[in-house]
Amino acid sequence: MTSVNIASHLPSMAAKQPDTAAVILPTGRDGNSGLSSVRYTFEQLNNRSDAIAAGLDSIGIRRGVRTVLMVTPSLDFFALTFALFKTGAVPVFVDPGMGVKNLGQCLREAEPEAFIGVPKAHVARILMGWAKSALKTLVTVGPRLFWGGATLKTVIAKGEKVADYSMAETEADEVAAILFTSGSTGVPKGVVYTHGTFADQVEKIRRIYSIQPGEIDLPTFPLFALFAPALGMTAVIPQMDFTKPGSVDPLNIIEPIRFFKATTMFGSPALVNRVGRYGEANGVELPTLKRVISAGAPVPPVVLERFSRMLSGEAEIVTPYGATECLPVASIGSKEIIADTQYGTKAGRGVCVGKPLDDLSVRIVRITDDPIREWDEDLVLPPGKIGEITVKGANATREYFNRESSTELAKIPDAADGSFWHRMGDVGYLDDAGRLWMCGRKSHRVITGRGILFTIPCEAIFNNHPDVFRSALVGVNRAGDTEPVICVELEDGTPAGGAERIRKELFELAAANELTRDIKSILFHPKFPVDIRHNAKIFREKLAVWAEGQR
Repeated sequence: MTSVNIASHLPSMAAKQPDTAAVILPTGRDGNSGLSSVRYTFEQLNNRSDAIAAGLDSIGIRRGVRTVLMVTPSLDFFALTFALFKTGAVPVFVDPGMGVKNLGQCLREAEPEAFIGVPKAHVARILMGWAKSALKTLVTVGPRLFWGGATLKTVIAKGEKVADYSMAETEADEVAAILFTSGSTGVPKGVVYTHGTFADQVEKIRRIYSIQPGEIDLPTFPLFALFAPALGMTAVIPQMDFTKPGSVDPLNIIEPIRFFKATTMFGSPALVNRVGRYGEANGVELPTLKRVISAGAPVPPVVLERFSRMLSGEAEIVTPYGATECLPVASIGSKEIIADTQYGTKAGRGVCVGKPLDDLSVRIVRITDDPIREWDEDLVLPPGKIGEITVKGANATREYFNRESSTELAKIPDAADGSFWHRMGDVGYLDDAGRLWMCGRKSHRVITGRGILFTIPCEAIFNNHPDVFRSALVGVNRAGDTEPVICVELEDGTPAGGAERIRKELFELAAANELTRDIKSILFHPKFPVDIRHNAKIFREKLAVWAEGQR
């Protein structure tokens, strides 16, 4: 089998553009209308990751060793990640924003043999007992306190004694990393990535967004930042709390874009919304940006329009659709959304996420909560019919780690070619033009005696009201039946005492649309519970419990 190692992009780029900055971390303002920073060139990042890889190998962190990496975004984070890939070790990435309980569960399931972290992460590991029975090797990035193991400094010293380090010749189907899902719409699960999966993702991102070596990227999600050096881009890592993108200081995004002349930015919808509001209020222009990539949740058209005003006429915001298990699946640009598909969204047709990528197969199948043991074309629904979105392609991951039942639920074996279809867990449909429309999570559909209601189409009707910030459809048990309830969060500044007027107007909107005319309960909630990492993924399960108590 052909050797594939996702880290091989780095030495290739180091040979092509050794003196180009690979990673830049702004450290503050320099007093002369500029930004001070620290950086690695491609050559420095390649050499540093070689030394770390050789040192890790010498202490037992090598091919196949599952290794938790809990290091804050820094030059060391990038060097360590590429070093782990070079050794053939399997880094385990867990988002600290998911909370202590979920973190512990994820690390128990991952059964890591090594742990690389900053002192704070090691203290938490000890206090919480994370994976204590499995861990054999410890590395501290920074000062080591009362625990054992090596420090990054000693690892590098060992590695620097090794001449001409050679990275592991991993194969395409060899495990490269375990990435845990966010847990915002279910239990966090460890998605098994192979080197081939990563390589296919890099190529797809390069191709669909026409990214060229030498471009400047400002990513606001650390793992997405790893794609930048692989694509030959300089990654500028902003100063922010990466677990709370919706609370970012807009200037910490705008200033590095301007100063370093960024051509690409990646951000969650909440971050794009916050920066866009600031830009609109202050007349900000960002002419160097060629593209803004926003993912993690649907981006409202008003947010796209607001941010687009800061961009040049040729640039736009692109919103790829996918999941940790398969990314990207489809992509659409803000110009098409603003000029066309937003009107379908407002009418309750769902959110258009664009045409599926050319080398992917997307089918809509009948909705079921049970495993599907074998692929059958009879499962497939015609265009326009809502069902579960399924995908087959090289960037679809094959399994979850240590979760056989979850894998069984999410994958459909295809005996025709020995491959499989991944069930996205989202519902939607394909239109007559071949575009994919998303209608919400399958688990969030509300099944009543009159039929099935889907979240995104129903909520869109209520979101048309100017005083509504967002809404959420939930199902509530009433006398043994499931009643559809719309929870509403109003815009800031809504006049006091206006709730009854708004409620009356919302009922009028609901009655005028066949999707929502059966909804007879509207509840106002002061502030929705949301995933802080996206500030757009609503915890509908919590809202349903709250609504249940509002009798």
